[in-house]
Amino acid sequence: MTLAGIELRYLVNEISKNISEYYVSNIYGISRNSILFKLHHPEKPDILLMFSTFGFWITTRKIEQIEENRLVKRLRNDLLRSKISEIKQIGTERIVYITFSGLSQEFVLVGEFFGDGNIVLCNKEMKILSLLHSIDVRHRKLNVGFNYELPPLGGLNIFEMTLKDLMDIKSVSTATVRWIGRTLGLPTKYAEEIMKLANIDPQSPGNSLSDNDIEKIFSVTKSITEKVVNGIHEPLLVRDEKKSDVLPLPLGDIENKNCTRVASFMEGLDLLFTENLLEAGKTSQTNTVTQKIEEFEHKLEEQTKAISTVKQRTGSISAVAKSLLEFNSKGIASLVDPNILQMFKDQSTSLAKERGISFLIVKEEKIKINPDSSMPAIASTLFNESKRQLKAIETIELEKRKTERILEGFRKQASIAKDSVVFSVQKKREWYERYRWFFTSDGLLAIGGRDASSNSSVIRKHLEKDDKVFHAEIVGSPFFLLKNSSDNTVTSVKETAHATVCFSRAWREGLYGLNAYWVTSDQIKTAAPSGQFIAKGSFIVEGTRSFVQVTTLQLSVGLYQKGDSYSLMCGPSEPIKKNCVYYVTIEPSGLEMVEAAKKIKIEFQKFKEKEEIVKAISIDDFIRVIPAGDSHIVESGTGLAFN
Repeated sequence: MTLAGIELRYLVNEISKNISEYYVSNIYGISRNSILFKLHHPEKPDILLMFSTFGFWITTRKIEQIEENRLVKRLRNDLLRSKISEIKQIGTERIVYITFSGLSQEFVLVGEFFGDGNIVLCNKEMKILSLLHSIDVRHRKLNVGFNYELPPLGGLNIFEMTLKDLMDIKSVSTATVRWIGRTLGLPTKYAEEIMKLANIDPQSPGNSLSDNDIEKIFSVTKSITEKVVNGIHEPLLVRDEKKSDVLPLPLGDIENKNCTRVASFMEGLDLLFTENLLEAGKTSQTNTVTQKIEEFEHKLEEQTKAISTVKQRTGSISAVAKSLLEFNSKGIASLVDPNILQMFKDQSTSLAKERGISFLIVKEEKIKINPDSSMPAIASTLFNESKRQLKAIETIELEKRKTERILEGFRKQASIAKDSVVFSVQKKREWYERYRWFFTSDGLLAIGGRDASSNSSVIRKHLEKDDKVFHAEIVGSPFFLLKNSSDNTVTSVKETAHATVCFSRAWREGLYGLNAYWVTSDQIKTAAPSGQFIAKGSFIVEGTRSFVQVTTLQLSVGLYQKGDSYSLMCGPSEPIKKNCVYYVTIEPSGLEMVEAAKKIKIEFQKFKEKEEIVKAISIDDFIRVIPAGDSHIVESGTGLAFN
């Protein structure tokens, strides 16, 4: 499927609307032609944006890496932590500019979604920093260090087209449907639908149309364009034996085709484009393995031939030696005796002399001999050569067995190659999962900030009348809320205080014995007194504070099950053990966050009953739940929620 220019305009508008104030938290190489951007917002769910040589779209499917993408390293260096400040389409062309802004720098990522496609990274002056495919043709050159040049633009801009522009069709004899498609940059399916709705023969020459015909074409074209661009869709996924397509509107003869309604045009694209990526990945994986199979099959064939050749040769050498001994027993002792010469001829053997050295050539194998030696001595030389070559067969057979093992391994890979390219669907997160969170032993929800932005969001958006607010006595502490807390929730108060300290700077620096305090919701003031200033994520606390001492620094990561959905929960050990089906307990110091997260996931995978569930959880999710700083594992086990 190829995107039309009007479909691309819809994607530009829709994606721009959805990613405002998001920043790039990670970039993944999916295939040699496709890149996945993970976009993060402190208060909203993450967004996955796929950027490929055939289009870009918001996806709910995270595909495991299929092939190396050589742009990823450069993109990570330049674009991580930056925000997408603008997305624009170049006219009606299938070209998109995405501008990334951050740290006083701007970069432009260009997507060319026509032909073989291209992805080009430029600085704000449009100088090329990196690109997928270099281009050197008559009308433009693209390479690192060059300024990015657009391809020659042609046709009318369908978004700015006037009725007068369309009147040019009266000057050509080309079929109307062809002229409409070519001039307006529309695929055949759109051009044919325009002619159908205008009730005009698509093959009628342009110069045969009346002004009224052209007005109808203009009106229908504008109507379809506005519907596609503005999201007034009736999206369909259309499949047939040759190809599949996603239509924002019913186009052409779809009654005899396999059509499925989809929730949105974006979702249909996500489904079909993901299928295309997976299929290309499976083909790539299978082709790679097939090449290896062919390579080792050829090697095995050559080794088998070598063994057969050596066996034949050693047999021939032994046969000549035996014949010499037989002639010797009959009193024939000269190699030039006519009987021996006839035997040599019958057994493809000959005498030769090179630079004064005598040889017997048996089946093209040259064996050095002393012609003046006795017949038994010459026969012994031949037998020794035969034995020497038989030992070579042992070496070849050893290599052959090794080749057979490798070949069997690749054949097994070939049988599973098509299942090795997989994706996971991004599950819809609960609202509180964007923060630090856990359920206490009393079943109350506790949420905390991750940074200044989410600290602010926790208080400004989620603080309610019956909530308690927690903060540690240290700079660099999150605010935690204990939701719907009463006077009888002493255990929950202690657990939330414990979490507040552990998720503060105390964990990173190993500071034990700190206090946390809590206040009621009406003691929190979000505005500074007149003439004063408070930093983002900070608030004024009035009145008496209730202190809770936290003597230990220990947290547990748990696998929390809610219905058929699973999440990672991190908090004090007791509520995690109570509410989760499996847990891993950690303390400060030891491994850096990424390595600690990997170790925790490995530990989780020992829980065989939920091994497949754990495999589907990304390392990023494990990193996200643990506190900032080094950690080490002290305990793991099955939680009370497992039954």
